[in-house]
Amino acid sequence: MKFLAVDYGQKRTGIAVTDAGGRMAFPRATLAMRGREAFVNELLALAEAEGAEALVIGLPVRGDGTDSETTRQVRNMVALLKERTALPVYLMEETLSSYEAETHLRATGKSGKGIMKKLDQAAAVAILESFLALPEQGRTPA
Repeated sequence: MKFLAVDYGQKRTGIAVTDAGGRMAFPRATLAMRGREAFVNELLALAEAEGAEALVIGLPVRGDGTDSETTRQVRNMVALLKERTALPVYLMEETLSSYEAETHLRATGKSGKGIMKKLDQAAAVAILESFLALPEQGRTPA
């Protein structure tokens, strides 16, 4: 199964996809946020173009497990996605995904703008890799 993952951000959103077999994650795109409707339309068009069979949405939660403002925005976006697509939608806790992505990018020699251009996509890859590592019964449908 091919998955498309989303690292939602208020300014930019990173996108990653798997190979057709759903085994490996690859960075794909960074979407600029231009309103919720425009974002959902662009995301669903990308999912269709990629042949995605399911969506994995990173869910940012605070260290104590409570929701933040961004968590609420993600939940609202997920509700809108579920109204607009028949694709299965999964949630994947994304605590520290951006930090892990930045650490990985720095380790590969990227710095400054080189990191910022790829950070959102790398965070989406981290979310997707965490999701793929879970057994199917451990994956949380939205």
